[in-house]
Amino acid sequence: MLVLEKITKSYKGKKALQEVALELPWGIYGLLGPNGAGKSTLMNIITGNLAPDEGRVLWDGEDIRSLGERFRSLIGYAPQQQGLYETFTGRRFLAYMAALKGIPEKKVKEELGRVLAMVNLEDRADRPLRTYSGGMKQRILIAQALLGDPRLLVLDEPTAGLDPKERVRVREQIKELSGERIIMVSTHVVSDIAPIAGDILLIRSGSIIGRGTVDDLCRSHEGCGNLEEVYMRIFGEEEGHAAPDLL
Repeated sequence: MLVLEKITKSYKGKKALQEVALELPWGIYGLLGPNGAGKSTLMNIITGNLAPDEGRVLWDGEDIRSLGERFRSLIGYAPQQQGLYETFTGRRFLAYMAALKGIPEKKVKEELGRVLAMVNLEDRADRPLRTYSGGMKQRILIAQALLGDPRLLVLDEPTAGLDPKERVRVREQIKELSGERIIMVSTHVVSDIAPIAGDILLIRSGSIIGRGTVDDLCRSHEGCGNLEEVYMRIFGEEEGHAAPDLL
């Protein structure tokens, strides 16, 4: 269980988050709101990369600041397609990330085999990353996030720049990873998160203004038949009626 207690954060006197309070059991979550709503700040505080000005983040009842390395060992983070060593093979890249995560050397081979199988890249593991398609790069990033079997998995724009088939493949892999873990997903493609997220969190100006399943949100906004329509009704004016931005 991940609990946020009245998280507040300001930059140069402007509040990015205002008393955000959430309880997140196992499941897949999407955070929905326009640019500047506080999504990135919230994610950085949840992962421990940023300290709040006020409030606490608790993991199973303990403050993550007191957990320190123990909490970091529970986290897996997959950024957008950046920071990849193009001359590395997929296997070497994962071995390097395993070393950074402090996974014992005697367990690395088994761990690499496990995560490569989870993202269906076993037969491509010994090819240089520069030869990977966009979808394969996204999957290898998800694989490195899965090293150590994290209980909290943060995926930033996992389908960005992918063709429709690759998007569906990555989306289905994220769904398969659900279970006894918390998965937080960032994507600009609302249709990618709608079928797999148990909960959507609506955020505006640093405050959570709503939460529910896609069906709950559609029912609470009469006339909206899908998540895109809900988004446009709530945030369309702020976005200038642009395409929805999730997380």
